[in-house]
Amino acid sequence: MPDVHRPVPFLRNLLAYCLSEVAAKASRLVVVVAVARTMDVAAIGVAAAALAAADILKALTENGVGQRIIAASEDRLEATCRTARRLFWVWCIGLFTLQLAIGAAVFAVTADAQLFALIAILAGEYLFMPAGLVQCALAMRDGKMKQTAAIAGGQVVGANLLSAILAVLVPGPVALILPRLLAAPVWLVAMRRLHPWQPTAGPRAPIAPFIRYGWAVLGVEVVKALRLQADKLVIGLLLGAETLGLYFMAFNAGLGLATSFSQALATALFPHLCSAENRAAALRQAIVLSVALIAPVVVLQAFAAPLYVPILFGAGWDGIAEVVSILCLAAVPAVIWSAVAQWLRSHERPQVEFWVTISLTAALTANTALMAPHGLTAIATGYLVLATLIQVGAALPVLLPSLRCSLPKVA
Repeated sequence: MPDVHRPVPFLRNLLAYCLSEVAAKASRLVVVVAVARTMDVAAIGVAAAALAAADILKALTENGVGQRIIAASEDRLEATCRTARRLFWVWCIGLFTLQLAIGAAVFAVTADAQLFALIAILAGEYLFMPAGLVQCALAMRDGKMKQTAAIAGGQVVGANLLSAILAVLVPGPVALILPRLLAAPVWLVAMRRLHPWQPTAGPRAPIAPFIRYGWAVLGVEVVKALRLQADKLVIGLLLGAETLGLYFMAFNAGLGLATSFSQALATALFPHLCSAENRAAALRQAIVLSVALIAPVVVLQAFAAPLYVPILFGAGWDGIAEVVSILCLAAVPAVIWSAVAQWLRSHERPQVEFWVTISLTAALTANTALMAPHGLTAIATGYLVLATLIQVGAALPVLLPSLRCSLPKVA
């Protein structure tokens, strides 16, 4: 655990990242409106294919190296940063090369030069990331969470607004792709100014601890990405495209809020736990606060689904309101597990999170296959029950000791 960390209120950091997520999603709506009015379906499809290929690889950027910097002890910080810097450069150049290779493979199969060009443009983001990732982790370690949230949110909002403008001025797939590359140097400059750092001569931390820690973190992110697609593939195969479309809309409406909140919670909580003198108490307080924030919202969202689903999606979507209501409630166990997962990472136990994530993914995929003949409501109900049992069950071994510690002793 670091010896010197500036304490920053967890709630303020959490709200900063929540606002960043809200701003990003709101700006995305502007893009949707602009694109719907100016671009044809074929152009949108080409851009969507390029973005899908790039976003799959984006899961591989979560490799735990930044978290090693945040959790490093003060006397090992510089050595850790030197090693992390090298790893960031090697990893990002590797992802850049891999994405170009994927683009080349797509071109070989489709002969679509435009799609290859778009994938290559998106790959350019990786060339800007490594020069600012150490500074980003150091800023988060130093408690500058509001600033890092503002920079991350500003990057997404800026790219989205530029996409909307380009979609109006020069409609075409490049309008959705180029802004992501143009926003990358803005993020880099902002991070380097927020927390200036330059590598100095000296010993480097051994790579082995990075690998032992990072493979599990990377595995978690990859399995999460697979989990988000596996149930949709099963439904598409067993129930057809129309039912898949219904489930896709219900899933996003029901769990979109939970996903954004869990991401904000994970980002804000890890540095908070690493800097806390009593991590058990910090975890307990964070979970109580997070559940107190999210539970009333998702319960209200669940009860109001029959009212807002027809308004948002239009006529003909009334049948998915019940599915949306059920999936909304899965936010609470997801938030509890997200908090416990960060506690495990702060204690260098991401392997536990990895195996729980695999178990959850296997169980939810099996639920989809088994419940498919009974309809989407049965799938959603099984999803809620299994997600609650597995996530809360996996969290209890961590939570119960911290709860016992908080109980007053009676003489």
